[in-house]
Amino acid sequence: MSLDSVRIDLANRAPDLSVEVTAESTATVTLAAAVHGVEPGQIAKTLCIRIRDEEVLLVTRGDARLDNQKSKTAFGGRPRMLGAEDVLRLTSHPVGGVCPFGLPAPLPIYLDTSLKIYDVVIPAGGDTHASVRLTVARLAELCGNRWVDACQLPK
Repeated sequence: MSLDSVRIDLANRAPDLSVEVTAESTATVTLAAAVHGVEPGQIAKTLCIRIRDEEVLLVTRGDARLDNQKSKTAFGGRPRMLGAEDVLRLTSHPVGGVCPFGLPAPLPIYLDTSLKIYDVVIPAGGDTHASVRLTVARLAELCGNRWVDACQLPK
């Protein structure tokens, strides 16, 4: 059902985009990068976090890590990663397929500035074997164009 919700959402809001379903798993950044032949940073991972009483999504590059100090500054509070059950409840997507599309209810979605280095990124598509290839500008448009600096790049 989650894959279907992403397909329906994109058909309504971005009919030029499609969900690519692969035989190989794309459930981790490493697997997705290998399947799509891109560097891990181009995989746009979606993190589900809670700041105080608010649940939000943060889309960042695949090789970036949530930085406590930066995210505290960006969001005004210490972020806490949500567990798998809360992620499924919040997004309807299983861990490994979480994306900012096809959500059951509107959520605040933020994009980490680390994504801006790329022209094209590949977030999941609501399933552990599904992805969507799109430009960073289009991702920003579909997610509300809210940017934060909340992550640390690999060294």
